[in-house]
Amino acid sequence: MAENAAPYDIVKGILQGFAPPRPLFLPIVFSHAARIDNIPFRSFVANATKISNSLRQLRARLRSDGIACYSDPFLEAEALGATLDWGGDDRPTTIHWPGHMTKGELAGISGSSAEPASGGRVPIAIDVIRRLKATLRADCLLVASVTGPLTLAASLAQLDLKAALNSAEIPASALDLATAVISGIASAFAEAGASVLMIREEFLPALSEEGFSDWTSRLAPTINIVRFYQALPVLLLTCRNGVMANREAILREPWDCVVCQIFDGKPDTATLSELGPLRFGVALAPEAFAPGSTGAADFDESVRKLVTDLQPAVVTTAGDLPAAVHIERLNKLWESIRRR
Repeated sequence: MAENAAPYDIVKGILQGFAPPRPLFLPIVFSHAARIDNIPFRSFVANATKISNSLRQLRARLRSDGIACYSDPFLEAEALGATLDWGGDDRPTTIHWPGHMTKGELAGISGSSAEPASGGRVPIAIDVIRRLKATLRADCLLVASVTGPLTLAASLAQLDLKAALNSAEIPASALDLATAVISGIASAFAEAGASVLMIREEFLPALSEEGFSDWTSRLAPTINIVRFYQALPVLLLTCRNGVMANREAILREPWDCVVCQIFDGKPDTATLSELGPLRFGVALAPEAFAPGSTGAADFDESVRKLVTDLQPAVVTTAGDLPAAVHIERLNKLWESIRRR
């Protein structure tokens, strides 16, 4: 039966070109684990022992196909010398690059693309993956994530991702550095034991044919490395407008990964389901899981209908879920997805 299919067998089947009997359910639940130890997130992400212990406790409650070993959209930037303003309950975390650079220039970098896995908190993330691989049952997929090349390069060039940008504004030097860093960190994660690698691309402008080809060529090293380690690469496209603007090119591309588009419960006329059962996935909007959010029941029902109708290979989230997320709600959603 589909609901009894083992997660590792599904990953192996997808890598070998077999349509999965059911979707992999892999919500990114990481900051919630900090609540178990009741410590600030800033302290939590710097302590491999606390992370590992909390994630093992979380795993006992969260019935999904895997666990997010580490999830931090600023991991690569900090490894390259940026400092973080961690903000607070009502302020987002922000990046500060060293020096006085102007918009569109490559920020001052203290890290090295030759050894990207040695900077910042990347060694902590690697340590967590190794610990969980040694202690969790084999039926739990270990999920890690990196930032996409366009998103990281735009950050390196200190561009505002919320502005109306185009890929031509990103310096080639920033794209080259981002590509090298991402593939290096992904390699270290996969070697440590990650079985699923998420590539989060939050910035996706309307690309020309040449620009699209350049983007996919920069994604290819990371995707190929992950597959070399028999892990599943998953591309998270969290920009709805970017998916719509590049839909035809995305559908034409012979992806060697699962491509997940964001889903917020609204009707989507630009679905990527034509990619087929091996390449199409869904990334659920994290804000839909905030406690007290309106329409939670309707959203969950729309997810169940989407899974039934479109049969994605992966159902994940577009980012880390709110720290106060209700685990029981995720478990109920998981049960319904397994039995589709």
